[in-house]
Amino acid sequence: MLIGIPGLLGPELLATLRSMGHGDEIALVDANYPAQEHARRLVRADGHGMLALLGAILPLFPLDTDTPAAIFRACLHNDPAQMSPIHHQIETLCGSLKPGFAVEPLSGTALYPRIRAAHTIVATGELALYANVILRKGVIGEAA
Repeated sequence: MLIGIPGLLGPELLATLRSMGHGDEIALVDANYPAQEHARRLVRADGHGMLALLGAILPLFPLDTDTPAAIFRACLHNDPAQMSPIHHQIETLCGSLKPGFAVEPLSGTALYPRIRAAHTIVATGELALYANVILRKGVIGEAA
């Protein structure tokens, strides 16, 4: 146990977040995603929903400021203009925890290859459909 670290972030996920470098991406995928088949590295977070995990990771995770977008999400019906309730919740959560970072919706043809190329896939227990998020890691600068 650690002080200030949410308990749902287990040792394997914490080690993964720490080992990632600038530009590496981590994909948090819903329970229906074929994570075992697609993952280069797989961390299981069964029983935990997308929003809980995203809310625990974002305060600890520096996002990339050197690219146009650092947070990506799936969309409804393969159309980036369409959102389901979980997509609204993801955007609201990201907006509150990482102000200034927009969430970029991606069609399946853009999202799925990116998930497969991710440093790590985290398989959540999220039952909402198309509840997949990718975070691109940034840097922490020198202390002033």
